[in-house]
Amino acid sequence: MQTPNSPESFKLILETALFAAQTPLSVARLRQLFEEDPGADLVRRLLEELREMWSDRGIELVQVAGGWRFRTRPEYQAYLDRLKDERPPRYSRAVLETLAIIAYRQPVTRGDIEEIRGVAVSTNVIKTLESRGWVDVVGHRDQPGRPALLATTRRFLDDLGLLSLTELPPLTEIERIMDLVELPQIESPEAGDTETPEG
Repeated sequence: MQTPNSPESFKLILETALFAAQTPLSVARLRQLFEEDPGADLVRRLLEELREMWSDRGIELVQVAGGWRFRTRPEYQAYLDRLKDERPPRYSRAVLETLAIIAYRQPVTRGDIEEIRGVAVSTNVIKTLESRGWVDVVGHRDQPGRPALLATTRRFLDDLGLLSLTELPPLTEIERIMDLVELPQIESPEAGDTETPEG
């Protein structure tokens, strides 16, 4: 195999690595592909060129919190869903509301979430978000009991295709979506938010 010696050959290698990667790749990680480091500036320039090359396709190159990745364009998702054998997980209203509170108010304690929602938050709700890799404990509040502070993770941003939390839609848009979506389970205040996700 020849050693790459031109920006075009570097670009092909970057494209191949990004296409094969399961997770986003940072510029620093992409620089490790080469025996002789092409430098961060050249890698960034080539990534922008690749992004432009793929701009009129069904697949796009995007930068998210964890780095760069190829993904299908959202407008084609309905077609791809027809090929899926398994249904994506569906989350209860309690899980989605809890995630929204954590995303927009982070870092928060379980008590903060309960105060905002007005109902007790089941341990299963938090565990569901942690097992998905979307929420993690980032510290403890300096008060009696030292409650855990919850915040969203880089994976949360990557899965939503976001570079940072500033790209989250306005809260009013989230409320509108929550009201429009028919969620699979009905919340029961007596049950203490013990719904679990389907799937």
